Amino acid sequence: MEARSSIFLLGLCLLFASSAMSTLADPKAHHHEFVIQATPVKRLCKTHNTITVNGQFPGPTLEVNNGDTLVVKVTNKARYNVTIHWHGIRQMRTGWADGPEFVTQCPIRPGRSYTYRFTVQGQEGTLWWHAHSSWLRATVYGALIIHPKQGDSYPFTKPNRQATLLLGEWWDGNPIDVVRRATRTGAAPNVSNAYTINGQPGDLYSCSSKGTVIVPIDSGETNLLRVINAALNQPLFFSVANHKLTVVGADASYTKPFTTKVLMLGPGQTTDVLITGDQPPSRYYLAASAYFSAQNAAFDNTTTTAILEYKSVRCNTTSCKKGKRVIKPTMPQLPAFNDTNTASAFTKSFRSPRKVEVPTEIDENLFFTIGLGLNKCPKHFRSRRCQGPNGTRFTASMNNVSFVLPNNMSILQAYQQNIPGVYTSDFPANPPRKFDYTGNVSRSLWQPSSGTKAYKLKYGSRVQVVLQDTSIVTPENHPIHLHGYDFYILAEGFGNFNPKTDTKMFNLVDPPLRNTVAVPVNGWAVIRFVADNPGAWMMHCHLDVHINWGLAMVFLVDNGVGELQSIEPPPVDYPLCS
Repeated sequence: MEARSSIFLLGLCLLFASSAMSTLADPKAHHHEFVIQATPVKRLCKTHNTITVNGQFPGPTLEVNNGDTLVVKVTNKARYNVTIHWHGIRQMRTGWADGPEFVTQCPIRPGRSYTYRFTVQGQEGTLWWHAHSSWLRATVYGALIIHPKQGDSYPFTKPNRQATLLLGEWWDGNPIDVVRRATRTGAAPNVSNAYTINGQPGDLYSCSSKGTVIVPIDSGETNLLRVINAALNQPLFFSVANHKLTVVGADASYTKPFTTKVLMLGPGQTTDVLITGDQPPSRYYLAASAYFSAQNAAFDNTTTTAILEYKSVRCNTTSCKKGKRVIKPTMPQLPAFNDTNTASAFTKSFRSPRKVEVPTEIDENLFFTIGLGLNKCPKHFRSRRCQGPNGTRFTASMNNVSFVLPNNMSILQAYQQNIPGVYTSDFPANPPRKFDYTGNVSRSLWQPSSGTKAYKLKYGSRVQVVLQDTSIVTPENHPIHLHGYDFYILAEGFGNFNPKTDTKMFNLVDPPLRNTVAVPVNGWAVIRFVADNPGAWMMHCHLDVHINWGLAMVFLVDNGVGELQSIEPPPVDYPLCS
């Protein structure tokens, strides 16, 4: 009898233990509320009424595990329309939650709410979220950290601690006014007044030392830094004085580790790095400054800093009051603003950790030119509305089409409900005219056509896109982001892409998996992906000034066969334009 009781109790223990382990491993639903509101924020000696989330700048960091679901109710108490984009999330069958204004949803009007619901599937690492309407992204953004599933581990030694560093831009004024003024005049918008790390400009700016971000480290420990470029318009170099950085992830995908002294991140890109406390205990600056590849254009040539501080030199409040000397941090040597060689060497260092299945048979072989342009001043415009070069208005395009957002319905809604008149599906698969893309381009090609044009893809089609920069107005490094997908970057190079010779450079073994590719200035990049996510997916330059000018297009991916290959129905609270 006692033996039976013991067996029964043992069975119960095993059952409860198994149940507990199952509960630990089960995906969770994380519920959050975002309130978009104006909040007084003081930077660079002045206080501005800044649009924030929950009164925070930057906004809240969201942390989930791979496989979890996020449910975020967004209530708009600001005076501007707003949407939220979950940058890099695959949004499998949940395109209604992707966020770009008038592409997957109409904006959340002041006083209204919308709840974003989506599941994180097969992604681990660092992503972020941000507003995707006008220039609200300047201050409405935050980190989205995806940890491994419960019970899983990193493919590298577990770090002693982690820190998230959001690189941003700050205008000493209202960013919405800045972009509206540029739209009125046709000129380039004013550049930012500072860069920031976690919303703080740092020691090198006026009235900014007090809020400088401190990143702790201890001798001998290895920590994980999650670096996110949330800047509106600027690729950035990032470095830590006297310390090497080991890259282990990017855009929520693991990478084959490599060591570097400097990172280059285009807006939208994330990079996970390990840093070891192997230097004499002291204080060292983490710093970021511009990588600027356009010619003869203004840019913010300042440097933002945070401080890597060793535990043994930490100056607490009591010791500081007693007059303990605070050690001046060592400054890293950042590359020159136009150091394209360093930028290119960094981006070419990325590899997947192991052999991957790259599509080798191609169903859609696309070639997209990307770059700027100039529109002639319309006859009914006064000269003050044409303050671009030689009395023109700045524009931008892909394949000579400058993208125009609809304003009465989202493209996804029109696509799913077969509503005509919102978009056309005739985006060209190749440039309408071939030319010397990186040479002296005829002025007849400087003014693009305009339209709300999309390109249709069958479910499951294997897609290759050559992204070719042009020298119209000026060549420039363009961070191109594709919504709803990760893609493999097979190769990049300078000059005009040559299919006869450059295909030999393709890495079909272990190319990196990204969601944003930095297309080299006066050069090209080649990406591949499988169209396995139905919906309307925007591809655009993540320099927001270029989105405003039209450097974007939309892929329309058909449903496949059955429920699991079809987009879900729209939510009941889906925002309408009316």
